[in-house]
Amino acid sequence: MIQAKQDLLNALGEAIQEVSPGAAVSPAFESPKQAAHGDFAVTAAMQLAKPLKRNPREVAQALVDALNRRAAVQRWVEALEIAGPGFINLRLTAAAKQAVVAEVLKAGSHFGEQPPNDEHVLVEFVSANPTGPLHLGHARQAALGDALCHLFATQGYRVTREFYYNDAGVQIATLAASVQARLRGFKPGDAQWPDAAYNGEYIADIATDFMARKTVKADDREFTASGDVDDIDSIREFAVAYLRHEQDLDLQAFGLRFDSYFLESSLYTTHRVDDTVARLIAAGKTYEQDGALWLRTTDYGDDKDRVMKKSDGSYTYFVPDVAYHVNKFERGFTKAINIQGSDHHGTIARVRAGLQAAGVGVPGGYPDYLLHKMVTVMKGGEEVKISKRAGSYVTLRDLIEWTSKDAVRFFLNSRKADTEFVFDVDLALEQANTNPVFYVQYAHARICSVLRTWAGDDAAKLNELTSAKLALLSEPAELALMLRLAAYPDVLAAATKGLAPHDVAFYTRELASDYHAYYDQVRFLVDDADLTRARLALLSATQQVLQNALAVLGVSAPQKM
Repeated sequence: MIQAKQDLLNALGEAIQEVSPGAAVSPAFESPKQAAHGDFAVTAAMQLAKPLKRNPREVAQALVDALNRRAAVQRWVEALEIAGPGFINLRLTAAAKQAVVAEVLKAGSHFGEQPPNDEHVLVEFVSANPTGPLHLGHARQAALGDALCHLFATQGYRVTREFYYNDAGVQIATLAASVQARLRGFKPGDAQWPDAAYNGEYIADIATDFMARKTVKADDREFTASGDVDDIDSIREFAVAYLRHEQDLDLQAFGLRFDSYFLESSLYTTHRVDDTVARLIAAGKTYEQDGALWLRTTDYGDDKDRVMKKSDGSYTYFVPDVAYHVNKFERGFTKAINIQGSDHHGTIARVRAGLQAAGVGVPGGYPDYLLHKMVTVMKGGEEVKISKRAGSYVTLRDLIEWTSKDAVRFFLNSRKADTEFVFDVDLALEQANTNPVFYVQYAHARICSVLRTWAGDDAAKLNELTSAKLALLSEPAELALMLRLAAYPDVLAAATKGLAPHDVAFYTRELASDYHAYYDQVRFLVDDADLTRARLALLSATQQVLQNALAVLGVSAPQKM
């Protein structure tokens, strides 16, 4: 059906040009709001009516006449109907829908993917400061980011996952002071405990290991503690390495690996921040006022100019961000995406303004942002706010230990990023249709069970399904399921373009629903061997697409449940 759809799009493009030569209307199909209206809908007549100064239904009739003369329409379309103000509804032949089964079985795990396009995209996400375990915001970023990387890979992009962290500044100094206070025997609640200190139990763990002169190793560093309570530099370096290691463990539990780690401190040691500021000054994009250095961000759409360098000589936080994104662009990443909390919304305009002002060829709108809202955790009907491990918040590892990696990944991708999400731990543990990840995984396992029953221990027998007589698939539930399978490539393309991994999660639920309905309505293993093979071929194709879609979300596709 993928080929049939492409043939029909080409035919629609030819028909549009026949009815209105030179028209700048691209051929496109939409999904009818009601399945009874057909399989595809065309709105081109209403787009052409005004420039042609004709009634939309007249234009629709002209398009239908032109379409009916095309070979692709004669082959793949059962009926063309004009509806409403000028919609054209297409009803596909059964053969068009049946073709998708063979297409899926042939492409296998690559079904829905596009060929390489030579574009390189950098996705930066999680990017936690090394001051504590990964929290719920990091968890949502991890789920969104990894799924988004998988999506771009399906569309032919070369993808790099990058973790940027602040290994300098006030937060790191606070971390070191917190550990030092623990080393001196103080704890939260004591009069001597610093007001801004980190209170989690992990601070005591760091102090214990520091006194034991342990060595910790993270993905990007290794450090041995001096054991000297007064050696604040050693305490700081050890604490950062310790928490980087802890965050690595969190990410490993989540099944996530990054291709590169970028240290904020490197922007200073390599003079990238100073060079970026000098470039902006030389370009005439700055001015001094009240002892501070300002950037003319209003020249690039910001609501007001922004301070770059404060009167005390320190830089504001968006300045290293600008230097960092210049570095991304210079590394060859023509497309960059940042996944951050919605509280970062205010930084978008100023970072983009700084990049445009720098004059290094960065295109407008660079980088792209995917902002997410908060996650609330419910357990036993009550909100969970505190984790013993972190002290004041629930961690990513808490969620994984309470439920599973699959549940966390699926749940956190099941809603639009810009909506608040309630993570119901009890729901994630239910083995019932109300649990969305169970519902989808059970569909996959159910198919595997049917295929095992038919093939037994002879896995090679499944190869027979590639030559099944698909013309026998004519039940309404079969036609609906095949139409759903055919939508998968478009779902991937749209989800990638819209930075919307939740669309894939939603699709898996729809596909699972179609399969469960099919399972309830039709017997698969029947006396007619040809019909059995045809139905099992459809099941095998459904199993493959479920597996492919779950892989995009980073969720497993179990064969047994």
